Amino acid sequence: MSKVISLSMLLVLASVTARSGFADYARCTGHRLLAAPRSESSCTRLKFEIYTSPDKTVHAVVYPSDVSLNTTPDMESRVVIRSSNGETFASQDYSSSRGMNGHYVYEAKWSPDSNYFVFSLTSSGGHSPWSFPIWIYGRKENQFVRFSDMTNGAPTLSGDFQFSGPHTVAATTWKEPGAIEAKVPVSVDLEDGFKKLTPLPK
Repeated sequence: MSKVISLSMLLVLASVTARSGFADYARCTGHRLLAAPRSESSCTRLKFEIYTSPDKTVHAVVYPSDVSLNTTPDMESRVVIRSSNGETFASQDYSSSRGMNGHYVYEAKWSPDSNYFVFSLTSSGGHSPWSFPIWIYGRKENQFVRFSDMTNGAPTLSGDFQFSGPHTVAATTWKEPGAIEAKVPVSVDLEDGFKKLTPLPK
């Protein structure tokens, strides 16, 4: 009888532990605001994403910034560019001081020629939900720049983008200022785009 009770108790404990583990995991991912703050010691194994260039010589790492305990730790991002042997070339932080007024990476890709790392962002606090700023890291310039600086300041209205050719990006903008429902395609040759940014913005 005692063995049956012990086995039953073990099954209950296993079920509770599984539910607890799932709850802990749920508090650590998903780009979400939390109903109650998570513990300071939660989410100690933060998940980062690595994007390796097609030529395998450099990679981009997207780290969760984990600022606020009122959100999952992936609500804001930091992007780091490194060589295949671990040398850090550049980084850009998109977190905010309170963890809810910055951005996180929505989509990211290397250009087919491995010269540009392109990524779109979305607001961590839900501000301007129609806006998905796109940023580009240029290897030759070793610098991050805004895609909108190559499109006369026009914003991008979708986090999705595609490449055509070795380094041309196709995205979505508005037909005219303020017309967020009237979306039109826009494409930029990134090599030409960087050349036009003279001097490059700091």
